[in-house]
Order: sequence, then structure tokens, then C-alpha cells
Amino acid sequence: MKICILGPAHPYRGGLAAIMETMARIFARRGNEVTVRTFTLQYPSLLFPGKSQTVDDPAPDDLNILRCVNTVNPFNWLRVGRQLRRERPDFVLLKYWTPFMAPCFGTIARIARRNGHTKVLCQIDNVEPHEHHIVDKPFNRYFLGSVDGFIYMSEQVHRELREYTTASALFSPHPMFENFGNAVERDEACRKLGLDPAKRYLLFFGLIRDYKGLDILLEAWKSVTRSDLCLLIAGEFYTSRDKYMPAIEALGDKVILHDAFVRNEDVRYWFSAADAVVLPYKTATQSGVTQVAYNFSVPLVVTGVGGLAEIVADGKVGYVVSPDVDSVARAVMKLYEADNLERFRANMAEERKRFSWDEMCDRIIELYEAVK
Repeated sequence: MKICILGPAHPYRGGLAAIMETMARIFARRGNEVTVRTFTLQYPSLLFPGKSQTVDDPAPDDLNILRCVNTVNPFNWLRVGRQLRRERPDFVLLKYWTPFMAPCFGTIARIARRNGHTKVLCQIDNVEPHEHHIVDKPFNRYFLGSVDGFIYMSEQVHRELREYTTASALFSPHPMFENFGNAVERDEACRKLGLDPAKRYLLFFGLIRDYKGLDILLEAWKSVTRSDLCLLIAGEFYTSRDKYMPAIEALGDKVILHDAFVRNEDVRYWFSAADAVVLPYKTATQSGVTQVAYNFSVPLVVTGVGGLAEIVADGKVGYVVSPDVDSVARAVMKLYEADNLERFRANMAEERKRFSWDEMCDRIIELYEAVK
């Protein structure tokens, strides 16, 4: 088939780009003609809370990536839509995670479909965003109404999707992130990160945004009694740093903060150094961080919000708890009782079989067959 994947890809950084590139490789490996269209401009600098949107690494030589989409230029949307209409791919696969993308993606999709051949499919992360704005619902209606079929990764997203559209939708869980390499020995990871291997570490990983509940975890950490236990915070602030720093500073050497985006080649060191990963989210749909943890067989403590409990089997690979200070604190200490950590790591080897990239791509093809 002729397939166009449209969304984040090199030189844009982060998990979304890794997802789109991985699916492009799998479809190409199966003998399809695959083109990836990504951005010349993803977010205007005024709207981007981080330090950089891109990486300096060379482009992957096994993918055909075209930088051609400007998310704030309507004339560009018309041009890209017309190109796709003429090229007649069997389907365009979009990644949707924020209503900001709706005007751009919705316009391109509507034009591409006019050739009577091309179908528009969407792998959807979120319907309702974590931080709400007045334009969210009209923007969602505009984009979601332009799509022939959806792949969703949590039941919460499915429920929200049904408030906007009756289009075909299939479930496929978020695959593991396998692009970060293999785990290394714990001592090697500690040396690489400048950590004391005599201490034990739990990890809060990823972009720091208010809905992720770092404030809950910092408050819970006050009651952690083990003197050798330290919290690693690795990620760039996408919210006010000032609201978290007093609590971090008050905890002293019980917390180590790495306030920067973690490059792909360094991810494995953080997960290899950690005994477990903690996601004290206040709201969620799903999380890519859980799938990185599965890749490295690192147990999890997550809150039972959104679709997290669908991914983390409570008592089998970690704990699912209420999003409050006491519950998080108790789960942290419970990790170190008996052989819990060893048992959770062993169980992850079996559980991770659920999270296959080939399975995700199979479901996309199944969706295409249903809507064509």
C-alpha cells in the first residue's frame, strides 16, 4: 500500500516522534511505500514551554521524512492537503494529542479525502487536553469530524471520543518504547549519572507538568523513612519551576533534580539506576513513561486515574493507588517489603508481551480495511 504518516518526526524530539518513526519502519518493512510528513514549524516559540523542540542528531537514513507542515499557516495546510489529494495514498495516519493541531490537521484531512480514495486514520493520545482552553471543544469537533477511523489506547479516550464522533474506533494498547537501547548494569548507570551506588533510587521521569502530580510525590517523600532512599526527578519543567523548588530544596539530599530534557541515548541510564518508577498523576489518559518502564522491566507505582490501571496490573508489576499523599507514600515503602521488587521485575517479562508495535500496526490495517 501507499501510506502517508503525518505528525512529529525527526528533527522533532520526544516520544511522539519515536512512535511515528517506529510505525513508519514497520509498515515499510512489510513492503509498503511509506512517506513521513512532519513539521517545518510545530509550535510557535511563544507557545512552547520547553527549551528546544528539536534535536541536532542526523536524520535517520532508513526513513523518507519530508518537512512540509506549518501548523499556523492556513495556506500551507491547503497546499499539503492538495499534494496528498493528488498523490492518493491509501491512507494518511495522523497522531493527535492536542487541540492546537486541529485546524491544521483537520484542513489537511478534509482536502486529502476529496479524491475519493484516501482514508484518514488517527492514532489518538488525548481527546480532552490536560490543560483546558475555551477553543478545545470546537477545535476537537473540527478535527475529529474529518477522520474515518481511530486507534485509541485507553477506555477513557474512547469514552471522550464518542462524545464527538461515531466513526470506527479500535483499541490497541500503547506499545513499549524500544528505541532507547538495552538496560545496563546498575553500577554502570550510577557512574554515568554521577550517583552513589550505595543508595537506592526511585524515578519520576518526563516533562514536568502540573497534572503529573510531582507535588503529591514531594509531599509523600517527607514521610519516607529509609535513609538510603533517594528520589530522582529527570525532566524539563513545562510549568513554573518556582512552585516546586521550595519542596525540592527542603528535602535536601533525599531528592536529585535533573532539570533538562533527557536525550534518547541517556534514557536507559536513568531507568537502569532506578528500583521503580513513580507516576503520581492527578489526571491521565495513558502514559508513555509506563511503556519505557516496561521496556527496561522497572516496576511501577501509578495512580488509578485515566487508563493507567489498564496498563499496570496492581500487585503484579507494581501498585495502583489513589492520587493522594498517604497512598503514594505507603506504596513507595511497600515496594521494599519482602521480595516485591524482584517479583514485579520477573512478572514484567510476561506482561510486556501485550505491548507490541506489530500488534499496533496490525490494528491500524484492520481499521483501514473496516473503513475503506
